[in-house]
Amino acid sequence: MCCGSFLKIMMFIFNGAIFLAGAAILGVGVWVAVDSESLLKLLEKVDTNQSLSLLANVSYLLIGVGAVLLVIGFLGCCGAIRESKCMLLTFFCIVLIIFLVEVAGAVVLFVFQGFTESIFNSLEKDMKNIIQKDYGTDTTVTSVWNSTMDKLKCCGFRNYTDFEGSTFVSTGNLYPPTCCNPINPPPSCDITSAEAAKIHGCFESLVQLIKNNSVIIAGVAVGIAFIEIAAMVVSMVLYCKAGKA
Repeated sequence: MCCGSFLKIMMFIFNGAIFLAGAAILGVGVWVAVDSESLLKLLEKVDTNQSLSLLANVSYLLIGVGAVLLVIGFLGCCGAIRESKCMLLTFFCIVLIIFLVEVAGAVVLFVFQGFTESIFNSLEKDMKNIIQKDYGTDTTVTSVWNSTMDKLKCCGFRNYTDFEGSTFVSTGNLYPPTCCNPINPPPSCDITSAEAAKIHGCFESLVQLIKNNSVIIAGVAVGIAFIEIAAMVVSMVLYCKAGKA
């Protein structure tokens, strides 16, 4: 009896956290969907590659993930409190499916590393086209790129050469200040200064940021997997105990 009560409490705490996380992700998804200054406005211009165009709908993905987590949290909490076999079994099945999808996704990313390279090449081409055509003329694109370069201390997607021959440069403008000095941007940045500065691109900065936090990311992934396995085990134990005196 004491063990059963402890499992119920743990189930409630775990799924309460999942419910709150789902609510937070759902909120972020809704916010991104209505935020005109978000990165989505930039990605919506990518139409040469269908797989990349799907990135423009990331807000709906967040909303979907948040909604699923809300349902999981609700089923887990209510199933444990009410000792509902139906809710507990549904909770177990959903978590199991998510766990299997995560494992399959990890295997695919590990095995098909060439796919990642092809995505990068397509993304680089599309981002360069956007810079060439819209930077300096489209306020949304310009604002997003300026904000990205300022925060990541970078220049363009790969480097300053992304701006060569662009509408921005051809109309008499110099290179973005961050291409010469991302920490203390100068009032002007010509091609000579940009070449000498050799500021790396934003994609490289993003990859480096991920690498610098790889231990944390791996720890979070392992922690999530452990919680999912523990939740499935606990839900089955409660399922077997449900209805018994």
